[in-house]
Amino acid sequence: MTDLLSNNKEPIGQNDILTITIDGLEFGYRTFPILKDLTVSFDKSELVSIIGPNGVGKSTLIHCINKILSPNDGAVFIDGRDVKSINVKQLAKVMGYVPYTTTNTFPITVIDAVMMGRHPHSKFGSLDEDLAISYEMLERLGCEDLSMRHLNELSAGQLQKVILAKGLAQQPKVLLLDEPTANLDIKHQIGVTKLLKAITKERHMTVIMICHDLNIAAKYSDRILMMSEGKIYASGTPEEVLTKENIRKVYDIDCEVIMDQGRPHILLRDDEPQSSDSCSSASGTL
Repeated sequence: MTDLLSNNKEPIGQNDILTITIDGLEFGYRTFPILKDLTVSFDKSELVSIIGPNGVGKSTLIHCINKILSPNDGAVFIDGRDVKSINVKQLAKVMGYVPYTTTNTFPITVIDAVMMGRHPHSKFGSLDEDLAISYEMLERLGCEDLSMRHLNELSAGQLQKVILAKGLAQQPKVLLLDEPTANLDIKHQIGVTKLLKAITKERHMTVIMICHDLNIAAKYSDRILMMSEGKIYASGTPEEVLTKENIRKVYDIDCEVIMDQGRPHILLRDDEPQSSDSCSSASGTL
């Protein structure tokens, strides 16, 4: 399969759904392996959550998909073409990336920052359309009132939503997100995740996000990839993946999993008795 795909020179993004095929992917730094013979594919409009403990390769996988990192072995194919053969601008027309929020911001306005997401599609005479799309994304995220503020004036949560608006304004066929709800309060975590879910259906988009909140992932994901030690430990629907056995094995914690509105809900367990004294003592040592 690898040889057949690598020889494909057809244009990408011609169909409604962009297909991603990851075949035997391996990546590591010097002698420290991170991804180990990882194989997975994405070929439908869905919200996919990548979960797993810190350090198992979630962000590394995302970075190999969008060419930030080059794998040591194996390959990533976009619509049958090796991602290495696709130039950055061509890839940016069909694939967006929203990184984990950074505090390194420049004193440019919010609307200018969101408009940067339109760069791969910009052409002569497209300014009005680009502005309309950018303002639409800000409105859908509930932060159109921030449009003329400067990035360095925003809170962490506001900045997170602006970065997400920039990714959505790009209108890609696949959107990769590294913890898109980080720095958001619970109301906005739910709102943003529901918006991502809705957009997969509206625009036939594939959304792949790294998520550390198991209950958010369980409630809204169409598919979950649970990673452990550089590999896909489990893949499937939330009900198939989020079992107490899988969570105990991968996260080394005990829990109960109940069904709520047809979705699994995780209740963490700690059999060690907790008292107000022990809590005060523990908080004092942090």
